[in-house]
Amino acid sequence: MKNEAITSREVDFAKWYTDVVRAAKLCDYSSVKGCMVIEPNGYAIWEKMQRILDDKFKELGHSNVQMPVFIPESLLKKEGELVEGFAPEVAWITMGGSKELEERLAFRPTSETLFCDYYKDHISSYRDLPKLYNQWCNVVRWEKETRPFLRSREFFWQEGHTIHETEKEAIEETNRMMEVYKWFHHEVLAIPSVTGLKTEKEKFAGAEFTLTNEALMYNGVALQAGTSHYFGQKFAKAYDVKFLNKENKQEYVYQTSWGTTTRMIGGLIMVHSDDYGLVLPPRIAPKQVVIIPIGNDEKVNELTNKINSELNQNNVVSYIDNTEKSPGFKFAEAEVNGIPVRIEIGARDLANNTVTVARRDTREKMTIEKEELTVDYIKNLLETIQKDMYERALERRDKLTFTATNLEEMENILNTQPGFIHADWCGNEECELKIKEIKGCKSRCVLENEPLVTGKCVCCSKEAKYHVLWGIQY
Repeated sequence: MKNEAITSREVDFAKWYTDVVRAAKLCDYSSVKGCMVIEPNGYAIWEKMQRILDDKFKELGHSNVQMPVFIPESLLKKEGELVEGFAPEVAWITMGGSKELEERLAFRPTSETLFCDYYKDHISSYRDLPKLYNQWCNVVRWEKETRPFLRSREFFWQEGHTIHETEKEAIEETNRMMEVYKWFHHEVLAIPSVTGLKTEKEKFAGAEFTLTNEALMYNGVALQAGTSHYFGQKFAKAYDVKFLNKENKQEYVYQTSWGTTTRMIGGLIMVHSDDYGLVLPPRIAPKQVVIIPIGNDEKVNELTNKINSELNQNNVVSYIDNTEKSPGFKFAEAEVNGIPVRIEIGARDLANNTVTVARRDTREKMTIEKEELTVDYIKNLLETIQKDMYERALERRDKLTFTATNLEEMENILNTQPGFIHADWCGNEECELKIKEIKGCKSRCVLENEPLVTGKCVCCSKEAKYHVLWGIQY
């Protein structure tokens, strides 16, 4: 039976999204305009994202640090492109207690300036390099329109900031961290994504180049899900971050930054969930299995405790729902919260030597012999669910991926069903802006290793330089 609290995604996708967020108790609206309260269910997902990514960062040699939340205006202004790019979104602090501040403080929209200010005083020689730092923190960007997880004025993220001795090392780092984001989406979130180069217009303010990880939601709208930036020596020169190189000469460092945010939770919802609530891939689900005993039978309780203990001892996160609710309510609650596997055990089942196992992703119920319900059975089922969810998402993405050879075709696609659009581009910003007039369609990324579609720009029909992936974005 469909969850009455959730609007059908085929009827109103935006309302469906908000309904799932609220029904699964992921976050709630706050009295602070444009900000959200991340509830325990939502924060548990973010904590698991943090743990998995943090382990990967440390495996690659990164260390966590913490920078101040405030940035003096004079420090922020040292790199002109950065402050210009973020000016419309910066929140300023002008008072401290009852006194007006001598200098305005920005609440960090990003931390390149703070890291540069720190690095300039903590390196002197090439022997001090590289510095591979990351921080988990909150940032503030004064968004005009907000939506839970996707855009809010305050959000959580991680931001890596590294400095290197050579251009080669820094570019390798930029590429390596983009591969981490791609791996995380494909292997953990079961979201097929496309990586590529941002155009000059769309790259990060102050970067030499930006790499991006782009995912397509169920409704055909794109979500930028992680970026990695190569700065070259631009910030180093602005903030005087120098070192003595191997030739005993002063040289500016080569710098990168990279980050991803709580908007990945929004991506999870919009790629995988359905009209019954949240659907979570097992590798990111904070709780992977729920065991629901039916009735208060001693043998049922013995078996549920035994199964729960064995699963948790073998790295499957399982719990027993012993709350004083009806079995039907417990089933629906587990479903709306996206628990990947549900095990139902009652006295009648035991009399028949069976148990019931339900998959959240397909809502399929399976009656199996009690002896079949082993740790290996559940582990294999979780891996099957993970694989199947990725394959379904990939099939959906491919179904909503199109090719256009001219503006009329592009407009027809976007008016019929948004999605990823492969089309050639001459490299002229005027053409990029012209395409944006069609429902706000933007270049998602340049596919550097892909052959041209026709060799002619989709907008002006002149010789094309780039094969570009286009789409409407959140």
